[in-house]
Amino acid sequence: MRYIKPYLYTLALLLAGYLSLSQSIAQKVNADSLYIREHYQKQEIRLPMRDGKKLFTVIYSPKDNSKKYPILMNRTPYSVAPYGADYKTSLGPSPTMMRDGYIFVYQDVRGTYMSEGEFVNMTPHLATKKGKTAVDESTDTYDTIDGLLKKLDNDNGRVGQWGISYPGFYAAAGLMSNHPALKAVSPQAPIADWFWDDFHHNGALFLPHAFNFLSSFGLYRPEPTTNRNPSFNHGTPDGYEFFLRMGPLKNANDKYLKNKVSFWNDIVEHPNYDQFWQSRNLLPHLKNLKGMAVMVVGGWYDAENLYGPLKIYRNIEKNNPKLTNMIVMGPWIHGGWSRTDGSSLGNVYFGQKNSPYYQQEVESRFFTHYLKSDAKTPVKLPEAVMFEGGNNKWREFEVWPPKQVQEKTLYFHANGKLSFDAPKAGEAEASEYSSDPAKPVPFTEAVATGMTREYMTDDQRFASRRPDVLTFQTDVLTEDLTLAGEILAQLKVATTGSDADWVVKLIDVYPDSAKANPHQPNKPMGGYQQMVRSEIMRGRFRNSFEKPEPFTPNQVTPVNLELLDVLYTFKKGHRVMVQIQSSWFPLADRNPQKYVENIYKANESDFMKATHKVYHSAKQPTSLKVKVL
Repeated sequence: MRYIKPYLYTLALLLAGYLSLSQSIAQKVNADSLYIREHYQKQEIRLPMRDGKKLFTVIYSPKDNSKKYPILMNRTPYSVAPYGADYKTSLGPSPTMMRDGYIFVYQDVRGTYMSEGEFVNMTPHLATKKGKTAVDESTDTYDTIDGLLKKLDNDNGRVGQWGISYPGFYAAAGLMSNHPALKAVSPQAPIADWFWDDFHHNGALFLPHAFNFLSSFGLYRPEPTTNRNPSFNHGTPDGYEFFLRMGPLKNANDKYLKNKVSFWNDIVEHPNYDQFWQSRNLLPHLKNLKGMAVMVVGGWYDAENLYGPLKIYRNIEKNNPKLTNMIVMGPWIHGGWSRTDGSSLGNVYFGQKNSPYYQQEVESRFFTHYLKSDAKTPVKLPEAVMFEGGNNKWREFEVWPPKQVQEKTLYFHANGKLSFDAPKAGEAEASEYSSDPAKPVPFTEAVATGMTREYMTDDQRFASRRPDVLTFQTDVLTEDLTLAGEILAQLKVATTGSDADWVVKLIDVYPDSAKANPHQPNKPMGGYQQMVRSEIMRGRFRNSFEKPEPFTPNQVTPVNLELLDVLYTFKKGHRVMVQIQSSWFPLADRNPQKYVENIYKANESDFMKATHKVYHSAKQPTSLKVKVL
């Protein structure tokens, strides 16, 4: 009995803390909701587009009519609810800006909820437009701004746009409207190209994210409605078991989706980077932008859209050298700068609450300058505002990646060694492991049906102890090592099969003496293997994403894989680790390891065990190209 009482006492403390936090959140929501009702009036209108379709638009205007206000707009496929007399409980990108004085506009994009027209996922941008029926998100943005300026009489003639995730895509697509009143745009966690964002990573399907999202959001909407689609019921909390029991991807329709999700069927019919996907790539169209300032925002630990912000910023910078274009990357999950305080993720602590700094010192200043103060001169903010992990501090750069980096190479060696020294003659030439699709490597120890956001910083010891995962690590670092910019994995591999996936994970190994995160004091961090960056390459696409090709069994083959940017310091006393594996389930769907024309249509009999080799000899080195700051 003496052991039960302390447990009950601890449980009581946790419960009290939870109730206190819940009460605090409820009080804040109530205070914000009251503020909105006291200071804003709501109006619902239907704005006509050039092809005659009307888009449902909600306007929250300040009741104080003594001055003019800028318009700040959010276009979304996720509903502008609540509809009717009810009010939102928060407005704008942050609570700070809600009280700064803006006209906030929310719009159901074409074909969603209460807007007319047909919804098209990642609407292809039309480079040339002929006639009123040639519409895309840039024309809908233009027509919306035009309609608002004609409708409102308390605006100052300046418009801004922001959005997180899919709304971030609509913000980025809105750039191409080039409407003269559009002065400030912030695509946040934007989708850029769905062959690399969200559902795909280098040709591999991110299975729970695609399946869970499309099984609800992807259902057909026959007519305007305020109702949300029901979420899919997995019947179990264990996503690993659910998707393993589902079997090959071809079973998804037969067992669950029943051909009711058209975009899932599109994915099945377009396994390669063909015109279907290329037409949905926003990046080539981010040029000839005029008259607006851009602030791209992303999270280093965004499990959904890390590719989008980095690539959109880089393409705008490349194609529009005279445009004011900046980037902010913080220690956040998907949308965490708006939805969390940014102090920690899972067991990993980031030193302080980071979201308030961004909201008050960066985001609010950006929009205030271009929409209220001086839309013609650049705001006094740096080009790149970046959070440095490991050291847990904000840094500012004139350009991203920084100019002052040195390119170096981390080489793999026999016996699990990782070093900046190249392999020498006489070292063992390769390490090998057996990969079995029937027993794939899990991507997390957590029991979940979805893509957990914590997996981006999860402890990887569960994987490094498996025989189907190769682990390479440096000696204990004698000084800090800061990496800044993209990472290129240059693998030399061979397989007994004719296809394979290659997962590369960059990991920070903490010393045994590491202290616990103050947010998680009961979870020791000694020896923690924190994932810093990770990526997967579907081997068939190693030479071309348009034209896949099989491996020749047992032939040494180069496979290059880009790991997206980092700004991270591996502290003195830590180690740098890299893990390589060939399954990452169910985060990524399973590769049969036998080449088939379309993995989405593979049969159970196509899945086979295979032995994979990673070479690390002087003649066939495997390495990571990194940028050291």
